[in-house]
Amino acid sequence: MIYLVSGKARSGKDTFANYLKKDLEDEGKKVCIIHIANSLKDMCFHYFDWDGKEEDKPRELLQTLGTDIIRVKLGKEKFFINRCLEDIEILNNFYDTFIIPDVRLPLEIESIKEAYPDSIVIHIERDIPNNLNDNEKKHITETALDNYNDFDIKIKNTTLEALENNARVIVKENR
Repeated sequence: MIYLVSGKARSGKDTFANYLKKDLEDEGKKVCIIHIANSLKDMCFHYFDWDGKEEDKPRELLQTLGTDIIRVKLGKEKFFINRCLEDIEILNNFYDTFIIPDVRLPLEIESIKEAYPDSIVIHIERDIPNNLNDNEKKHITETALDNYNDFDIKIKNTTLEALENNARVIVKENR
């Protein structure tokens, strides 16, 4: 089983993924949290002096390198998706459930669902201002899912307790 978690920056995707992981493990599942952007972050860490700390994340560099250069200029729109799917193929030997908490584009959802049709797509919304600048807010990785309607589950992130409860309910409903 694969859970795809989408939402804008600072919506609670990773926090939700950790709650979901805990609840799935309580049900006896072997769970792996894997990010589509792992290889992109590795590039930034190894070649652009990023220290790897989330609070120092170079969002503009990630957006430029990942979208403007790799997806658009080089025409490799499925580069990160394919890398993630290859990792899942290998890690399937060790885990039975995967959570991908950084789904940002319809193509990511469609490609993963094509490979794993039973995947569950979860969208998290949160009504708080984030610290993105105007260019970052307008970037396709922040806007591509604005009009997407094929989410299996939509969650409104209002409190940590509610987010945790939503994870628990999803696990119980998808046993």
